[in-house]
Amino acid sequence: MVSTETPVCDFGRPAPDFVLPATDGRILSLADVRGERGLLVMFICNHCPYVKAIRDRLIRDAAALRAEGIGSCAIMSNDPTDYPEDSFANMQRIAEEYRFPFPYLYDETQEVARRFGAVCTPDFFGYGADLTLQYRGRLDASRKEAVAGARRELFEAMVQVARTGHGPREQTPSIGCSIKWKEA
Repeated sequence: MVSTETPVCDFGRPAPDFVLPATDGRILSLADVRGERGLLVMFICNHCPYVKAIRDRLIRDAAALRAEGIGSCAIMSNDPTDYPEDSFANMQRIAEEYRFPFPYLYDETQEVARRFGAVCTPDFFGYGADLTLQYRGRLDASRKEAVAGARRELFEAMVQVARTGHGPREQTPSIGCSIKWKEA
């Protein structure tokens, strides 16, 4: 497992469009998942200990952000060849078991991850209503273990985006397992 840190937020960068299959059988695009006041795109997977450590809080925050007009989706871009826990069938099982309040999308070609510039799981991209990037930070101070009483950084940032159109200038990068790229 290689730990990777996300780059600094490239404020104003437009959200790349996509069309991907969801674990519930739908085919969804960027337009389908956006909210009236913004969009949170999360690159996650099933096997990553960083994602497992925050999964419950991620579900909580995505559900709460919906009330703020922020749509959310999760994208899995890992190559499941060496990580069978990340297979589409296992994505479906996890989405159902944890009752994800957001679509869980499969980026089989990894093209969407490349266009976003995703580097790890979890990797968060928070967009305003105009679909320009306003947040590229972490969920909270947790790593592979939950930090009791950790400030809800991503939630607070996205509420700010929903209400003002702008994310916080100070952002702490997310850290996680590197995306498992297919061999060329």
